[in-house]
Amino acid sequence: MGGCFSKPKPVELKIEVVLPEKERGKEELSASGKGSPRAYQGNGTARHFHAEERLTAPHPYPGPQDCVEAAVCHVKDLENGQMREVELGWGKVLLVKDNGEFHALGHKCPHYGAPLVKGVLSRGRVRCPWHGACFNISTGDLEDFPGLDSLHKFQVKIEKEKVYVRASKQALQLQRRTKVMAKCISTSAGHSSSTNVLIVGAGAAGLVCAETLRQEGFSDRIVLCTLDRHLPYDRPKLSKSLDAQPEQLALRPKEFFRAYGIEVLTEAQVVTVDVRNKKVVFKDGFKLEYSKLLLAPGSSPKTLSCKGKEVENVFTIRTPEDANRVVRLARGRNAVVVGAGFLGMEVAAYLTEKAHSVSVVELEETPFRRFLGERVGRALMKMFENNRVKFYMQTEVSELRAQEGKMMQTNVPGVFAAGDAVTFPLAWRNNRKVNIPHWQMAHAQGRVAAQNMLAQEAEISTVPYLWTAMFGKSLRYAGYGEGFDDVIIQGDLEELKFVAFYTKGDEVIAVASMNYDPIVSKVAEVLASGRAIRKREAVCAAQQDRRHVLAHRERILSSHAADLGRHAWAPGTEAKPWGQVPTSNFPGSPRAEPEPSQCLPSIAWLTSSEASCFLQEMLTPQGLSCH
Repeated sequence: MGGCFSKPKPVELKIEVVLPEKERGKEELSASGKGSPRAYQGNGTARHFHAEERLTAPHPYPGPQDCVEAAVCHVKDLENGQMREVELGWGKVLLVKDNGEFHALGHKCPHYGAPLVKGVLSRGRVRCPWHGACFNISTGDLEDFPGLDSLHKFQVKIEKEKVYVRASKQALQLQRRTKVMAKCISTSAGHSSSTNVLIVGAGAAGLVCAETLRQEGFSDRIVLCTLDRHLPYDRPKLSKSLDAQPEQLALRPKEFFRAYGIEVLTEAQVVTVDVRNKKVVFKDGFKLEYSKLLLAPGSSPKTLSCKGKEVENVFTIRTPEDANRVVRLARGRNAVVVGAGFLGMEVAAYLTEKAHSVSVVELEETPFRRFLGERVGRALMKMFENNRVKFYMQTEVSELRAQEGKMMQTNVPGVFAAGDAVTFPLAWRNNRKVNIPHWQMAHAQGRVAAQNMLAQEAEISTVPYLWTAMFGKSLRYAGYGEGFDDVIIQGDLEELKFVAFYTKGDEVIAVASMNYDPIVSKVAEVLASGRAIRKREAVCAAQQDRRHVLAHRERILSSHAADLGRHAWAPGTEAKPWGQVPTSNFPGSPRAEPEPSQCLPSIAWLTSSEASCFLQEMLTPQGLSCH
């Protein structure tokens, strides 16, 4: 069996239109504008979900019978900058102490359920340790992506030096909150051939744009069209779980789009965009006028150019049907994956338990070389080889033979672009124009596009955050490391426990790690704050010797001696330690003597706040001790 699962090739969008001077004025999207009264004509096979069918949103203020309240700790049990998971009987809550104030939030990231207590607390927000999503601790609101939902925020009160939390039982079980959204009140919704906002593409960028418009109070017509036959779904899961069905991948249920008046046209292909007259034409001839347009079509999978590429068992993956077909036909057969990037390697990892054999063909010397470098690539390559994956590196497919039997606004006023097809200036890399076809970036671009449709003059400033999991090992990556000229690695590549800093000149431009969360989230947060991380900081951190680790441990033990002996208070329960690591488990004890090369990974032995402190020292010049 053959296959091509390499990185999708970006689609080039080129629009060159000269508009009359009188049409070049700045346009703003009114929240009360009206659509054209022209009658709507159905567009062939496209399935259309109308806005008339509404859902009743849950009441934001639950009654006393739906609430639970309990004392969760003493006020001195948490220091500033610390987080703890506490139990309320109906579920857990993330308790945070920041600047002397307590906050109680949902304890799991709504994206994939990561425990936020293992994340990074900084600048009034907590960053997910797995994929980098950020949540405001005062409101619970999602502030950076990936993901669609926010966290519930629970009531906290202090009485007699005890911290009480009051929460809705339903909220404790759901662990996610959808922001309040406006509903469509346009009389033309679903019945005319014009719309206030047209979004071409139903991936992360398109969906986040539509939701952001509703969250910002926009109540006019929104039409979301997609070539796909499904409602918006989690496309990154396709290469990680090829057996997944569309309903398992859906980002929102059908009822959600009906409730908030977001009309979805499926199997609808736009073939012409007339920017002068603000009109698009679909493949079946249907025409739709718009006031604002977002182009977020995603990208098409990169195909082979060699002879025989049309052989029937050669596939690309873009839809659930594509992924299901690949895994179905690969069972018990020989599978070949062309391309050793993130997507190709994810597919190879998944097929190892399904196919008879898995081979990877790649032009580079090592997998992941473009992003992770040769040393990290070889370590990961060894992991794959141990799982029966065979590599043909520095090899190009020449023939396949079948066996018999920045603001996301384009140069055209009113036309925006987001998602995989977009090249945009990356702010923290000196506005270098880049294309990052990744799920998290599409979310961010969709929101920025929506905000600028509403004339809010927002700019994209998110730090790219990539992730994958293969053979039970999680790899995190933050930044933009293409074109790096050096890599500083700390840890053990053989054991796949490492942190790698990628540098360009004097600056760290990306970081990757395996089995040392939340280091990548911490570095992403530093980059997001606007502070550059210099190469010498990473070099010094990698050269710290064992004496520095032990000295730091002694400082931690001395400054937190009271914490190590303090016990949690809960009515009717036996006092237990608050999850502190026994002193005998710290490096330097008879059972855990670290090697000099284990300096950076030693934060895995510290508590959340201690790890944050240690890494902050590592990334701050004043806190470094170079030898």
